[in-house]
Amino acid sequence: MEFPVQTANPAKVETACLVVPVFKDGELLPAATKLDDASERLIGQLIERGDFDARLGNVQMIPFAPGLNADRLMLVGLGTRDQCQESAYRKALDAAFTALAALPADDAAVAFTDVPVPDRECDWKARMAAEAAHRAVYRFNDFKSEPAPLPRLKRVTLLVSEADNAEAAREGGRIGDGIGQGINATRTLGNLPGNVCTPRYLAERAETLAAESDGALTTEVLDEEALEALGAHSLLSVGHGSAEPSRLIVMKYQGADDPDEPPHVLVGKGITFDSGGISLKPGAAMDEMKFDMCGAASVFGAVTSTLAIKPRVNLIAIVASAENMPDGLATKPGDIIRTLKGLSVEVLNTDAEGRLVLCDALTYAERFEPASVVDIATLTGAVIIGLGHHATGLMANDDDLALDLLDAGETAWDRAWHLPLWDEYQEQLDSNFADLANIGGRPAGSITAGCFLSRFADKYPWAHLDIAGTAWQSGAQKGASGRPVSLLTQYLLDRAGDSRVEVGEE
Repeated sequence: MEFPVQTANPAKVETACLVVPVFKDGELLPAATKLDDASERLIGQLIERGDFDARLGNVQMIPFAPGLNADRLMLVGLGTRDQCQESAYRKALDAAFTALAALPADDAAVAFTDVPVPDRECDWKARMAAEAAHRAVYRFNDFKSEPAPLPRLKRVTLLVSEADNAEAAREGGRIGDGIGQGINATRTLGNLPGNVCTPRYLAERAETLAAESDGALTTEVLDEEALEALGAHSLLSVGHGSAEPSRLIVMKYQGADDPDEPPHVLVGKGITFDSGGISLKPGAAMDEMKFDMCGAASVFGAVTSTLAIKPRVNLIAIVASAENMPDGLATKPGDIIRTLKGLSVEVLNTDAEGRLVLCDALTYAERFEPASVVDIATLTGAVIIGLGHHATGLMANDDDLALDLLDAGETAWDRAWHLPLWDEYQEQLDSNFADLANIGGRPAGSITAGCFLSRFADKYPWAHLDIAGTAWQSGAQKGASGRPVSLLTQYLLDRAGDSRVEVGEE
């Protein structure tokens, strides 16, 4: 998708649809004022008569507007001015682009950079518009014999009232375009069924990304023989009950000026289907356990965004992938396994398998002498009880890293919440028979899962993102969300010093 920037009078812009946000109080923003003047006060009259209710997210299409060069005019309600915070701005964008995606139109022009959002500048607003456009045109029709027609929208012009803001809008649109590509790549991987998206499929996808990157990305895949020789018995134990072989996938991107600059490492949980193993899950909604690889999918998405944006940073992306199934060879409750780090783990519940693949991947990350390591996993149902479906759970062994991720989440509006990782929780993992158990009981289940991972991340600054509540949604709109690609990409941009999209930037 293309996101050019224009500073021309919007009334003179030739486009299939011109999109203008308006407030309920009737006071028009600069772009809307110019359009109102050119169209015999069409917008003002609609609001004054009550023919358009500018409540937040309401959309009205005007198929013809006198005095304008656009084929159509779309009004989008912003609600009241005091209502216009980040979440309201994004809701209005989503409403606008959802409506645009339904039109028989190849292009549109949007005037959202005028909207006053506290502490957010033009680049952030342009970035959010580009991300919203990508989300709106996404469709997953891969397995339908008669797929619905795909949206035609391919070009969105970002209208800017002040010429001084054009470069900021252009940069914001570029970043939003790259992140939008990563979000949709993540959604597609997450939405694929488990009989297609296997550990071997993810490995092939990584190799394809590398082949298409013009040398910007390299990929290494460790198969089960290599993992056995390495000593990654914890990762391998999860896949013992499956006919699908496990994989450890390593992708390397070197964008820093100094190739020896310590890399930042992303580690994704890639359980391509989670039956629970011998500790079998209930049947209801078990189909959604194809989403248990959304941590891995978000790592692929962050790599996709990185290749598109090309930040000056060195990145290692590691995906630990297995399928958790029950059969005669499956790991059993009470089994003791040896990890790559050398610690022994008593498996009390085979449905706590994500930490068993991640712990070996975290140990593997030591060899890169990383500047930071962030793992991403749909790890615990407990995080949904604590935080619902709005915030990602965050734990870390380094407060500065935690704050950096929280800041990235605020900038990207892909937010996380910091949970404690105190030593007092560690004793819940005590085992009579091994160095530690893989679960710590019901109290603080998300935190004790983080405590387990922390035992394998003591050589570097590390953080854990539990995305079980944010990676997908259930119900009629069931599907992967693409989170937290925006947070992860922003974190990398901040590390590279490339990001212009900062909170309160002047």
